[in-house]
Order: sequence, then C-alpha cells, then structure tokens
Amino acid sequence: MAATALPVNDRFLEILERLSEKSIEDYYNPYQRFAWPPTLDENRMWTSPDLLTVYGTEHYDRLDEDTLRRLSKWESINFYSLNVHGIRELLIEVVGRIHMPGFEVPSDFFHHFIGEENEHMWFFSEFCRRYGGKIYSSMTMSADSAWESEVENFLVFARILFFEELVDHYNTRMAQDDSLCDTIRQVNRLHHQDESRHIAFGRELVSLLFTRMREAVSAERLREVESYLKRYVVFSVNSLYNPHVYRDAGIADPLGLRNALLADERRRVQERKAIRKPLAFFLKTGIFSDDTLPVL
Repeated sequence: MAATALPVNDRFLEILERLSEKSIEDYYNPYQRFAWPPTLDENRMWTSPDLLTVYGTEHYDRLDEDTLRRLSKWESINFYSLNVHGIRELLIEVVGRIHMPGFEVPSDFFHHFIGEENEHMWFFSEFCRRYGGKIYSSMTMSADSAWESEVENFLVFARILFFEELVDHYNTRMAQDDSLCDTIRQVNRLHHQDESRHIAFGRELVSLLFTRMREAVSAERLREVESYLKRYVVFSVNSLYNPHVYRDAGIADPLGLRNALLADERRRVQERKAIRKPLAFFLKTGIFSDDTLPVL
C-alpha cells in the first residue's frame, strides 16, 4: 500500500473528529430498526418514476402502467443489488488499508465506516431477498495495468466516493417521494443519513490522496488515471441499465432496449443529474481536466 504519510491538515483532523462523533450520536441497530412487512404493494411504484432508466424517452411513454410498476420493482431490486456488490468491494479495499502505513490518521474513522457499510449491505441484501427473491449479479471493471501504490490508493477511494455520491442521488430522491411505501423510503432515508458523513469524509480523503499522487507520478500517468476514472464513471452509470431487469418486468427484447437506452441522448440529461455533484468535485479539485465522458 502507501509508504508515505498523508499531507494531513487541521481541517481534515477536525472533520474526522466531528464525523466520528456524529457516527456515534446517530448510531442505530438496523436489525431492530426495520419492521419488514411480509410483502410490498405490487400496485405501487417501487422507484421514483424520474429515476427509471426509461424516463425521458419514448419507451417510458409507450409502456403501460402495469409494466412501469413492474419495471419500478425490478429496477429497485437492481439498484439495491448494485449497492450490495459495491459495498462488498469497498469493504474489502478499506479493510485492507485500515491501520496500514499512510492511513494511520483516518483509521479510527474507518472503523465507523466499515461497521456502517456492513450494516448497509445487510439491509440492502435483506430487501432484495425478501421482496425480489434474489440479488442481481454485477460485473466489475478491471484496472488498465498495475498501478503505483499512490495511484492505486487514490483510485480506490475516488471510486468509493463516486459510488456513494451516485447512490446518494437516488437515496435522497426516494426518501422524499411520498408515492413510495414507508419501507422503501426508510431504507433510502437511513442510507442517506449515513452516506452524508461518508461523502464528507471521502471528499477530504480523496483530495489529500490526489495531492500525494500528483507529487509522485508523471503528468502522463495523471492523464491515464483521469481516463480510467472517467470510464469508471460511465461504467457505473451503465450498470443501472440491466437487461435482466427488463426481462423480469416482461419487456420484449430486453437487450435491445438496453442498447437503445444507452444510445439515446435524452438519457444523458438524467444521467448528468445523477452524477452532477461528484463530477463537479472532480473538476474543482483538478482530478478531471474537463467534463467530457467516453462512450463505452
């Protein structure tokens, strides 16, 4: 991992202390907090309509109400499944760095982070298994090559930050949507409550890791890192378009629909809304030189 210390400042130390205290104050036991109903109403939406992957396109207008409700159910199962897989991967990475050289300062907060993320993974998986009967599988994006330790550490936490900010866009919207049932709103509300701390921490840590990486590698390497991270952004967004979801919703030619949606420029408007905050952060810190994203 990293051998050099983080360029820690007073701001980072203050934020760590405040967020650690907040984690203790806001702690809840998810195994006692949720009162899972036996079933959820199949005649209600399970995902806010404007978060559906067909929203803003002709496909949304063509689908009847029953199909849209089925789609909202399975897209919710896919979204929570992505959370399960994403959390598992980030836990592996963070556990591998806790109390390791270069991460001495944030390791105390890592304990809160690991505990909370493990509980998030539990209640997301519980939702999927109870109400969908399964957890959708997920693909991963491999690295271009073997990175230097400074690059690898930066990318781990940059990916975690982006994942959390993308998810939080959906959590925030659905927590406030009165058309959704109480269970769905509670899952999203509680996750947002914890993720707001994780995002605040992640932004500070990623900024420090970027500073350290920038001093250790060449300008060419920085451009390679930017290119990889931009592809990761698009890869993550594209994972929301799951042909297995469309099949389960009873939509004909599910792979064809996925390809059509990925090619539909009207979807870029909704996607940009979902990634607006992390994209602005990457631009502000200099991690991204522009907001142009590749087509995968």
